[in-house]
Amino acid sequence: MRYYMAPLEGITGYIYRNAYSTYFKRFDKYFTPFLAPHGEKERLTHRERNDVAPEHNEGLYVVPQILTNKSSEFIRVANYLQGLGYDEVNLNLGCPSGTVVSKGKGAGFLARPDELKQFLTEIFDGIDMKISIKTRIGMYDTTEFSELLDIFEQFPLEELIVHPRLREEFYTGSPHREVFHDAVSHAKNKLCYNGDLFLKGQLDAFKQEEPNVEQVMLGRGVLRNPGLLQLAEEGCMPDKMLIKEFHDKLYGDYRDVLPGDRPTLFKMKELWFYMGTLFAGWEETYAKQMRKCNRLSDYERIVKQIFKNQFLENYL
Repeated sequence: MRYYMAPLEGITGYIYRNAYSTYFKRFDKYFTPFLAPHGEKERLTHRERNDVAPEHNEGLYVVPQILTNKSSEFIRVANYLQGLGYDEVNLNLGCPSGTVVSKGKGAGFLARPDELKQFLTEIFDGIDMKISIKTRIGMYDTTEFSELLDIFEQFPLEELIVHPRLREEFYTGSPHREVFHDAVSHAKNKLCYNGDLFLKGQLDAFKQEEPNVEQVMLGRGVLRNPGLLQLAEEGCMPDKMLIKEFHDKLYGDYRDVLPGDRPTLFKMKELWFYMGTLFAGWEETYAKQMRKCNRLSDYERIVKQIFKNQFLENYL
């Protein structure tokens, strides 16, 4: 099985990728949070350029993800990335955010199949790079995916990463695994599964259900348990002190690059929203304290107590 790290906006940037890869089993591919070009030239933000800078991603196979519905923007950014040494880019057709969808981007592009087909024709004609797609299965109804898959099959995708939820569902309910399973049976392009694989047991069950699928993308499951790949492949949880070393590096690296205490505190609280569930007693004892703390000194005190007093939950 090949494992990919999902792009989670504001979380899985280069600082997280590097800290994670220092302590845990590495992913086969890391997908960046989306780059959103605007107007002429590449027009990427300073943060976006930092995230794809080669010196920030040494030793990792990183695939930049692009969010746009204009082929000229996609081609310009892809050419810029190719100049940095990248040979693969990914198109975001999955973001369910209202502000993104209202502009016909992300999952919103799925509601415009004719425009999407023309867009894909233009970018495949316009660049000489591998192109993969991360998509949902439609906007409103699972039956939409049949037409979308027919469109995707007309292009030589590096792979199609499918999150089998509708845009309207955001991240609620259960993924429509039956839709993905049906696609596996007749798709020509290589498929990768993404969605609600949080535990070793869930990964094991997926492998049994889809023996012909050789790659999965993991996001929230790894944020909750950074040792998930080790658990899946070797059957053992990481040591608690390894989790602490990972935390300490991430915390220190954010403090080094972020402008002040508040941005660092925001980043770390966001991490603990997921990783806190790895620790027994998190919800009863520490979740509220973490939400309410507004100084790094308070944050450090809470974290010290967690690592001293709590044991890791079983993520089987």
